[in-house]
Amino acid sequence: MDNVLCGANAQSMRYYFNEDDFGILPEQIKKELKIICVTYCADVGGAVTLSFDDAHHLHFQTIDPIDEIGSELKIRKLQNDYRELFEQLEEFSRTFCK
Repeated sequence: MDNVLCGANAQSMRYYFNEDDFGILPEQIKKELKIICVTYCADVGGAVTLSFDDAHHLHFQTIDPIDEIGSELKIRKLQNDYRELFEQLEEFSRTFCK
């Protein structure tokens, strides 16, 4: 079962952060996650969530992006641009979310 870290929805213009499970993350990381999700939605529409699987790997999950190809490209760019952050979040999940 996936453990949702955060997400955003372009239609409702809302952002969600799982404060219950990840509230101890530093504010700067929370801000970067918000930027990542909101930027994705602004660029390709739909909704996006970042969540951890049972092996603590971070995954992007999308719903109804306006541009499927643009969505894949945006996710790849975000994964590349934020590689270090995502690796640190996976380590955090392995350490604190058992």
